[in-house]
Amino acid sequence: MNERMIQQFIEMVRIDSESGNEACFIDYLLAEFKKLGADARTDDYGNLVARISPKNSSSKEAILLSCHADTVMPGRGIQPKIEDGVIRSQGDTILGADDKAGIAEMLEALRLAEVRPPLEVAISRQEEVGLLGVKNLDFSLLSAKRGFLLDNDTLDTIVIGGPSYFAIDVDIKGRSAHAGMEPEKGVNAILAAAKAIAALRLGRLDHETTANVGVFKGGIIRNGVPDSASFLAECRSLQHDKAQALATEMEDIIRRETAAAGAQVDIKTNNLCRAVQIPPDAWTVVTAQKALATVGIQAKTTFITGFTDASIYNNQGIEMAVVGIGARDEHSTSEHIHVADMEKALAMLIEILKLSAA
Repeated sequence: MNERMIQQFIEMVRIDSESGNEACFIDYLLAEFKKLGADARTDDYGNLVARISPKNSSSKEAILLSCHADTVMPGRGIQPKIEDGVIRSQGDTILGADDKAGIAEMLEALRLAEVRPPLEVAISRQEEVGLLGVKNLDFSLLSAKRGFLLDNDTLDTIVIGGPSYFAIDVDIKGRSAHAGMEPEKGVNAILAAAKAIAALRLGRLDHETTANVGVFKGGIIRNGVPDSASFLAECRSLQHDKAQALATEMEDIIRRETAAAGAQVDIKTNNLCRAVQIPPDAWTVVTAQKALATVGIQAKTTFITGFTDASIYNNQGIEMAVVGIGARDEHSTSEHIHVADMEKALAMLIEILKLSAA
């Protein structure tokens, strides 16, 4: 077992870095990259960007390695533990393997690799809340045209495509009244919202399209007809036109149902990410597959309806394949990672650096 990598991973997950609160962790990483001799800095948004010189390689083409620094909630006060070769939290928080396992594996690969090309590293902020860090990344600091995002869970898949994503924020205005004395004078905003949500097509709509309502708020007292309610919805698809059409459909249904309930509605829809894919025989994909084969893994390509920083990189013209880090049950308090999977990810990265240096 690579004790140094595991101990550093445990050290890192103990540093709070929920989305928007990554500054201390970014500072920690700046120091770590500088120990490796990297030219490391933060851009104006607080993303970490580093350049690392080649080693035993005459390659002139820089390769980009990327992860994200933030975690989802609940991610404060994480106390990791190792049992039977598995690292997990105490059960009241996430673990933070997404994406700190990828960062730990990257740092150790950089220490151990005997051969590597010129490298650029980007560690983004606020990935978990809409890819905000990479969207605000200073791309003038990067020259790489291809690279690897360390943010997939399973080692036996390589993500080559992600969805278009629409965030739909809904505010409904009704009319307040006393719920016992004169309810007929009110317009129940919660009821209007509930009817709208019930009319939406939600869940997995087909193999590449999903829709969801994830947050609902409304009312302030039990015995009052609520005059306001709000909810946060989303839709996504691997086909941009399909996602756009679904977002429009959801808006139309919400307007129709709230109007029928006598309420007013304000809807804000934002296209946060546009669908993109790279070919299954792209250089980054083939290189990752060759590297994984050295640890006995025959990796297949896949598309996901989740979204990663790779969508922004690929839309910016940087070919990025998303490779696995070994995390399991991400975004939950049962999140965990097997030490053996971290070892395999480390070996994969060292081989990627070797292959990229040729």
